[in-house]
Amino acid sequence: MSRIGKQPITLPEGVTITVTAGFVDIGGPKGTLKRAIPFDIGITEENKVVTVSPLHQTRDALKLWGTMRAHLANMVKGVTSGYDIKLEIEGVGYRATQKGKDLELALGFSHPVPFPAPEGVDLKVEKNTILVSGISKDAVGKAAAEIRALKKPEPYKGKGIRYSGEVVRRKAGKKASSGA
Repeated sequence: MSRIGKQPITLPEGVTITVTAGFVDIGGPKGTLKRAIPFDIGITEENKVVTVSPLHQTRDALKLWGTMRAHLANMVKGVTSGYDIKLEIEGVGYRATQKGKDLELALGFSHPVPFPAPEGVDLKVEKNTILVSGISKDAVGKAAAEIRALKKPEPYKGKGIRYSGEVVRRKAGKKASSGA
């Protein structure tokens, strides 16, 4: 039995859920999110409490039970409060500028690197910090990972783009040898 899948999801005030033909729509003050439901999973809503249950006792249904419940809980949190991830840029000459909704990054290459904002994701730049925010946890996390992948932090000087609070393991550089 799935410990996560058994837990009910309570809907906050102003959040609605609609289950139709293999899809679930969750709407709230910040927007609406839609996700496909696996055919082995059933979703019911009574008195602002959503329960997820497997329709068949197959291996796949039991695997997806807790996963689908976690997705629904993330969707409910997203339409009520949203998600945001902070990225820090570190390095001499490394900077980000905002061009409309998109980013233009100077990361030590011979050219600026453009990063178009994905649908449903807002990008904001303040000094050496990039704020990635939106209502979909998947989209926000993917956008942040793609920005970080443009210039990962390197272990010698720590230059690059990192998550806020991420610790970069530093390596010792070359040692000066004593001459013979």
